[in-house]
Amino acid sequence: MSFPVTLVATSQTMHGTLCVPDGGASTVHVLVPGGTYNSSYWDIGYQPEIRSYRQAMNRAGYATLALDRLGTGASSIPLSVLLTTITEAFTVHDVIQQLKSGERGPRFAKVVLGGHSYGSAIAIVEAATFHDVDGVLITGLAHRVNLGGAIPVFTSMYPAVLDPKFAGAVRDPAYITSLPGSRYSLFHQPGPKVPGAIAFDEATKDTSVHTQALDLFALGVITPYSALIDKPVMIALGQDPVFCGLLATDCSSANGIKRTELPYYSPAADLHTYALSGYGHAINYAPNAPDYFRAVAGWADREVGR
Repeated sequence: MSFPVTLVATSQTMHGTLCVPDGGASTVHVLVPGGTYNSSYWDIGYQPEIRSYRQAMNRAGYATLALDRLGTGASSIPLSVLLTTITEAFTVHDVIQQLKSGERGPRFAKVVLGGHSYGSAIAIVEAATFHDVDGVLITGLAHRVNLGGAIPVFTSMYPAVLDPKFAGAVRDPAYITSLPGSRYSLFHQPGPKVPGAIAFDEATKDTSVHTQALDLFALGVITPYSALIDKPVMIALGQDPVFCGLLATDCSSANGIKRTELPYYSPAADLHTYALSGYGHAINYAPNAPDYFRAVAGWADREVGR
């Protein structure tokens, strides 16, 4: 599907893939990928029966809309300076309103807004600002950062115009992507290095821009803007080198995550947490991802409903 959205007074188009289970659904999971990812993160093509969040939620009775953020996938590629966490949250809000009104065709009564990494920051800002969703799933993001793990992510990025994958694409020099061959060390360690999974990640990698990081950390990480969310929240983390560590987030257990994240959420969030063992930042790629998918579906059943 294509959704008309407004980005800082400019008209753009956001692309998304809508999948509805047999028999229909009244609740849709709107899914926002992280930096240098696109909608394929939510529907991984390598062993999808294990790694596809989309398939898992469809089997559980939920519709899914996996979005390409602006500047990625089949969505519009605007000037990079226009892309921030705040402006992208506004565009996701546009999509949610169209889904709830049915103006694009399909209409859904309830929305679970899910994010991964930078997409989770967008989800936090959208839900805390507009209060138009019924549940929020946050993955690959926490409020306490392990600087030793975060710095390599930034140093392993370079201009997308220099990458063969994006040769000829209309992107300004501020668009960035990961260096070839770096996906495993950045996003999958300490998980097993499964060649097919890593190859799919490398083949489908996308872009990001530095300007997104400014309010990502200001609103998604440093300040408790998340405390304004007034609907149920679930946080799922792996053994993420970016956010987990002795002086960062305690990812050793669900209770550890909850203890370190609870101060950033209001009682209305009724915070639920999940710790996925043995994998890094991109937890949808984990061999044990089905355990996490079942936990999400169970949480959504209880807190939002189908």
